[in-house]
Amino acid sequence: MIINLLRGAAAFCLALTPLALPAPVAAAAVVPVPEVLPLEDAVGKLLVAEEDRTGYTRDSFRHWNTGLDPADGCNTRNEVLLAEAVQEPAVAAGCKLSGGKWVSFYDGVEVVEAGKLDIDHMVPLAEAWDSGASAWDAKRREAYANDQGAAASLVAVTARTNRSKADQDPATWMPPLPEAHCRYIGEWTATKLRWGLTVDQTEAEALKVYAEACETTVVHYNPAL
Repeated sequence: MIINLLRGAAAFCLALTPLALPAPVAAAAVVPVPEVLPLEDAVGKLLVAEEDRTGYTRDSFRHWNTGLDPADGCNTRNEVLLAEAVQEPAVAAGCKLSGGKWVSFYDGVEVVEAGKLDIDHMVPLAEAWDSGASAWDAKRREAYANDQGAAASLVAVTARTNRSKADQDPATWMPPLPEAHCRYIGEWTATKLRWGLTVDQTEAEALKVYAEACETTVVHYNPAL
């Protein structure tokens, strides 16, 4: 009944202003469509291309910036630590963290000091550069380096596993904890798809082998704007 009254009122107004011009229609905002795929299908969506590290420097990716909430005084690194803590740390002035507990999924190690953790880029900055980020502008590279829009993009892990991994892809490095392999491959694939990054032939073959062994792993990702 209310809807009919509103429609009637709208029609009455139009009858009173027959010469009124229609208002311009605003362009619809582009909303990324979330994707949910079995790991094997997700790996199949990755574009295979040669990698090129020409011109790469770590400084090409600005990090860590002021994070999701510039008003909280925490940079991206500390925001990730707060998000991933299994026991919340105390936060002092300047976002100084004390106490708390984390579990590094690469090796299953419990860590109780934030300073002993690294924030790993699931797909390392150099690997991202090789796989397409070299063509991005500085703003997009900064967004990538500080990406908290997907839980898989940045992960708190023990410093030794992060430094062991360095800039390697799954063809040459995997987490030392076997139980982490399927999750790792899923999150690696999700990050590459989210950012439209390619894979080289050796990497693609390794991902396919792991995907065959991870039949129940599902990949969730949102394309980055």
